[in-house]
Order: sequence, then C-alpha cells, then structure tokens
Amino acid sequence: MIGMRVQQFARRMVESIMRPLARLGITPNMLTLIGLLLTILTAGVIALNHLRIGGALVLVAGVFDMFDGAMARVSQKSSKFGAFFDSTLDRYSEGVLLLGIIIYVQLHVPAQQMMGPLRLANVIVWLTYVAAISSLMISYTRARAEGLGLDCKIGLLARPERVILLAAGLLIGGQWLLVWTMLVMALLTTITAIQRIVYIWRITRPPQANAALTTEPATQSGARPQSQASETEQKSLRALAKRLKTGQPLES
Repeated sequence: MIGMRVQQFARRMVESIMRPLARLGITPNMLTLIGLLLTILTAGVIALNHLRIGGALVLVAGVFDMFDGAMARVSQKSSKFGAFFDSTLDRYSEGVLLLGIIIYVQLHVPAQQMMGPLRLANVIVWLTYVAAISSLMISYTRARAEGLGLDCKIGLLARPERVILLAAGLLIGGQWLLVWTMLVMALLTTITAIQRIVYIWRITRPPQANAALTTEPATQSGARPQSQASETEQKSLRALAKRLKTGQPLES
C-alpha cells in the first residue's frame, strides 16, 4: 500500500488547491459527479483505441477523486450522505473504466490473435472481469467490516494502487502489455480480497477457539485437567475408606 506519509502529503496539497474553490460555492457532491463524468470520458477514450491517452486520463481521474474529500474537509461540509455518495460513485467509476477496456478489446483486438490455444481478446476480457469482481469485493469487505464496527484497510491493492497499476500499464505498454496488466491486476485484487476476508475471520474468532489451541498440547501429552484429576482422587479415597470399614483386604 502507499505509505501514510505520501498520502498525508498529497492530502495537504489537494486541500490547498480546494480552499479557493470552496469560496466559490462548489460543493463536494458536485466534484464527485464531475469525477464520475471524467471517468466515463476516460473509458470512452480507451474504448476508441487511445490507450496511452486513456492511461494519462486514468491518473488525472484518480487525482480528481481526492478533490471531493478535500473539499468536504476545507469547507466543513462533511456528511454521511456525502461519504455514501462518494463511495457509491467510486464503484461505478471502477466498473465503467474496466468496461471501457472490454469494449476496446471487442472492437480493436483481432479475433485471430492467439495466446497459446486461446484467443487473446477472450483472455483479456476474462481477466478484466475477474479484476472488476475482485475490486468490488475489496471495497465491499471493507464497507461490511466497518458496518460491523471493524477496521479493514489491509491488503496489497487498495484503490489508489489499482489506479496507478492500470494507468502505468496503459501508458507504458499500451496494447502489447494490456493482457499482462490485467493479469497482474486480476491476481492482486483477488489476493487482496482474500487477505481481508482472512483478516476479519481471524479477529472475529471466538475466544474459545484460542483457548482450545492452548490446552490441546497439554491434553495430547498425557496431562489431565485439574478438575478431572481431583475427581478421580476423590473416588479413590472413597473406595479406600469403604474397604477399611468393611475389613476387606486391600489390592496390591
């Protein structure tokens, strides 16, 4: 994940840009809508076979995505609906962007171009679909965890990293590296979603599970629990007293 110092530095820079705009009456929700429109434009540019221009616009849209939150902070207009609206449109933005890649593949990747026994176009579409589903799961796991009062921000590929990876792949490789860009993105988004699921499973396990893990070695090594040992000793003492009372011989 991107370091906290880098995030804080970028946040301060964006807030300094937003202060003059806040005085013009621009609201955070306006910027959220503009960001979605910019992402739709970016997806259209990618679909029309301008991958490197699209990669540059992906970075611009990614930076613009920080504007609404910064505007909410500097204008002191933060609201629960604003946070919900921003998160919801972010999911639409990711979906639209990856849809642009799928449309590009269908229109501009030759059907006869092969990757081993498979058509290259089909492989890219499949990987893009996996990346889209896993990206949504990354966001959903965090939102669901926060709804339960838990914090879940761990993982290799949060949204800023996904934006940077996609933009870099489009800028550097264009069509030639698109399949590898989507392969890396599909793998890392899937791993990140699984990381968050496992993390929440670990922190929500019942305390009895941990206690069972600590007592199991002692039981396996032949040691008896204290309550079981004391109960056996009491039975032995009662049998001994009964034999002494009745005059029966003791077993050797």
